[in-house]
Amino acid sequence: MLLCLLVGALLAPTARATPAYAHYLDLPALNGQGEFGGGLHPALPLTEPELLVALDQARADGIAPTRYATLLHQYWFVVAADNASIDLTAWAPERGVAANTAIFTQVYVNYFRIAAARPDFYWAGLAGIAGGSFASGFFDVSDIGAVLSVEGIQRLGSAVADLLRATPPELVVAVPADIAGLALLGPRLTPADLAWYQVRLMIMQRHIFTDLVPMHEAYLARGMAGVDEMFAAGLLDDRLRSAWAGIDGGTVAGRADALVAMTDREQNHVVADQWDVTAAGRHGMGRVLTYVTTVAGKPAVPGTRAPGVYAPATVRSPLPGSALGLRVPLPAFNWADRDSRWAYITADLVPRQLDLAADAAQAVTVYREPFPVKLDRGRLIARIPELIADLTTQWQVVDS
Repeated sequence: MLLCLLVGALLAPTARATPAYAHYLDLPALNGQGEFGGGLHPALPLTEPELLVALDQARADGIAPTRYATLLHQYWFVVAADNASIDLTAWAPERGVAANTAIFTQVYVNYFRIAAARPDFYWAGLAGIAGGSFASGFFDVSDIGAVLSVEGIQRLGSAVADLLRATPPELVVAVPADIAGLALLGPRLTPADLAWYQVRLMIMQRHIFTDLVPMHEAYLARGMAGVDEMFAAGLLDDRLRSAWAGIDGGTVAGRADALVAMTDREQNHVVADQWDVTAAGRHGMGRVLTYVTTVAGKPAVPGTRAPGVYAPATVRSPLPGSALGLRVPLPAFNWADRDSRWAYITADLVPRQLDLAADAAQAVTVYREPFPVKLDRGRLIARIPELIADLTTQWQVVDS
C-alpha cells in the first residue's frame, strides 16, 4: 500500500502556485490622469520589489505585454517616484496645496537631476526649466492668496479695467476677450478660485510625470529593450518609440527630434484636455487665471521671449476710415489654447532649448543651479509693480 501511494504521488501532476501577476492582468489605469494619490490602480503594489516579482513572472510565462501594461507602467512609475524621492501616497492633488507643496518642487528638482546626468535627454532639461517657471507661478498664487487685498491679480485686473475706461470705445470692442475678461473678473478673484487653480496645476504636473518620466527610467535601466516593452504594451506610440531610437542613436538630429516628439506628447496629448477643462472652469475665472499665467510666465530657457513680447496684442479700430490703433503690452494669446500654446513652444521654447543643449557644459551648469535660486528669479510678486508700470506706460492709443 505504501508503494502504491508513493507511485501515485510521483505520477500526480505537480500543483503550481498562483503566479504573482495573476490578479494584475488587464487592469485599467484608473489614476492615469494624475488626479489622486497612490498608483495607477488600487490593486497594484506601491513597492518596487513586489512589482518586479510579478513583472518578471509575467515575462517568463510569455504573457502578452498588452495584458500586463498597467503592471509594467506602475513598476516604472514607482521606480521613477523612488528615484525622485517622492512618496506616491503623499502626492495627492485632491488634498490641496499645503499637502503637496514640497512634492510640487521636488518634481522639477528631479527633472534637473535626470538632465544633468544625461544632457542628451533634451526634454527633461526643458521640463525642468520651463516647468520651473510655472512652479514660480504656483507659489505666486499662494502668496497672492495670502495678501489678496494688497497685491496680485486683483490689482492687475483693476489696472487693466482703468486703462480700458480711458480707451476709445471703438477700440475697446476690439480688445481680445482675455484682456477684457481680466479687467471684468480679475478684481473679483477669491482665494477659493486660486486654490482651485493650484489643484488643477498639480493634477497636470502629476499627469505629465506619470506619462513621461517612467519611460525615461525604463530606458535608463534597460535601454531600448525597456522602451520596446512599453511600446509592445501600448504605453508608447510609434513616434515616441522612434524618439527613443533617435536618442539611442546618439545623433544631434535624433535628440532634437525626440525633444519635439516628447514635448508634443506632453502638451498636445497628456494635458491638452486638462488645459481645456481648466480654462472653462469657475464661471470664467479659469480663463482669467490661465491668462494671468500667460501674462506672468516667462520660461527661463535662455533667450526665450516672454509671451507678451513674442505675441503682443494689437488692436485696430473696426470702424471704416478710422486709423486708430491700440498697443497693449499683454499677450495676444492664452497658454490654455492648444494651437497658440504649441505655436509659442515651437517658435521660442524648443529652438532655445536646442541652443542651450548644443553646449552640454553650459546646459549642465544651468541644470545644476540650485532650484530655489531658479524659483526666486521667476516670482511674480516682486514684479507686480513693474508689470503695472509697464501697463500704464506702454498701453498707448495711436493714430496711424
